[in-house]
Amino acid sequence: MLGDERRNSAPADRHHHPHLARRKTDNPQLNPILEQIDTREQALSEQAEQTRTRIEELAAHLRELDEETDNLRITRKTLLGIAHHLAVAEAAPPPATPDHPAYQQILAAFADTRRPMRARDLCEALDLPILPENTEGIRSKLKRMVSRGILTEPEPGLFTQPHP
Repeated sequence: MLGDERRNSAPADRHHHPHLARRKTDNPQLNPILEQIDTREQALSEQAEQTRTRIEELAAHLRELDEETDNLRITRKTLLGIAHHLAVAEAAPPPATPDHPAYQQILAAFADTRRPMRARDLCEALDLPILPENTEGIRSKLKRMVSRGILTEPEPGLFTQPHP
């Protein structure tokens, strides 16, 4: 009797071989039940496939949301960094110009010409004789103004006012 039941029952590996799961048996009483099982199995397989598809769609949507969130975090960090740099720049006092009248005259000459100049050009603009001691004195003052951030030296020996 046990041998007969094993012959008529579905094989244990029916999940791996769907065509074997739908096999009719010689027992007419089991066929309606097997058909119900097949129908239910088919419905569950379809639901599972729909659920997998939905999970893939949701995972893609989640990746998009995460990417946009990351972009917003980067934007916030960048804006806060810029705002901090601007606040620091605004809070920094302007470079202090030395009180000596020669420095004031140099700045006035730059304001009048509005172009880069060399030490020799400044001697001419300040009506100083073009002598080595005058040129070196002006060059020294120009270098000091560069070190304080009052002027810039875009190339060696050429000085100009910084542009905001």
